[in-house]
Amino acid sequence: MLNVRLDKDTEKTLKDYSEQNNMSKTDVVKEALAMYFTKEIAGKLPYSLGEDLFGADASGQSDRSTTYKSKLREKLHVKHSH
Repeated sequence: MLNVRLDKDTEKTLKDYSEQNNMSKTDVVKEALAMYFTKEIAGKLPYSLGEDLFGADASGQSDRSTTYKSKLREKLHVKHSH
């Protein structure tokens, strides 16, 4: 059981919405919480947390997966050419 205090405007919006959609206020709140938690959980998945660090978008180089061998050869050549 949960009791929530709402300001008058939010209470009126909730009442109007529930009447327009033929839902109880409880069902509206349950649905809203389910949507909120789904969004929050999806935003915290490991891939989502590191998405900006993965792939070409993060590096700005779209050919990294196909040119890695030549880049590695260049780095090794520079390292061992002294």
